[in-house]
Amino acid sequence: MTDATLAALAPRRRVPEWIVPASLILLSLVPMTAGAFRIAELGSGPVITEENARFVHSPIPVIVHIVGSSVFLVLGALQFAPSLRRHRWHRFAGRIAAPAGLASALSAIWMTLAYVIPPPAGPALAWMRLILGTAMAAGIVVAFFAIRRGDVATHRAWMIRAYAIGIAAGTQVFTFLPYTLFLGRPDTAMHSVLMAAGWAINLAVAEVVIRRGRRRGSQRRAPSKSPTAAVGAPLR
Repeated sequence: MTDATLAALAPRRRVPEWIVPASLILLSLVPMTAGAFRIAELGSGPVITEENARFVHSPIPVIVHIVGSSVFLVLGALQFAPSLRRHRWHRFAGRIAAPAGLASALSAIWMTLAYVIPPPAGPALAWMRLILGTAMAAGIVVAFFAIRRGDVATHRAWMIRAYAIGIAAGTQVFTFLPYTLFLGRPDTAMHSVLMAAGWAINLAVAEVVIRRGRRRGSQRRAPSKSPTAAVGAPLR
């Protein structure tokens, strides 16, 4: 047998399907926990400070954002489990996750426009939030119309991109942590750079996942052109 035949016949190690969803939920725990503390703080009649004044005076946007983001991040993470994607649960959860994601994105835009955000946040970060919040909302809308017309690949791609934007608050912990530990609190410019790095990392990973998914899909659809391929195909 040729090396190609042996490779085709060899059993492939499969990564347990729960690893990706569990990892995403763990990554979501930081922003979700911070959001839970924020809601608890608002419910306890807090002392007004520069940091929380905007939330105390106008709590609805931040509550909508926290609840919408938490639902979107958890249900979105579970959508990465192959067994759930093949089950009716996938469609049911998607009908909840998509509106929750829209609530998260639109409330983020609302807060960026309506709140007076104290330093170190600056104009560059505000523009990034507006652009990426709009991109997240648009991605969910595009994904919705794609699945309505049966275009699963486009639906999958845009939901992954929207999720990558939504979960960036978890990744940003890891972009901020080393800098803060070794160099202290970032100034306005570096704060924007570190925030941007979190979004950039997530979107880069999302594109890799999308491309790999498309490659696997094209391989499954490709006709067998040789005896070797015919032998290997049923074992994939």
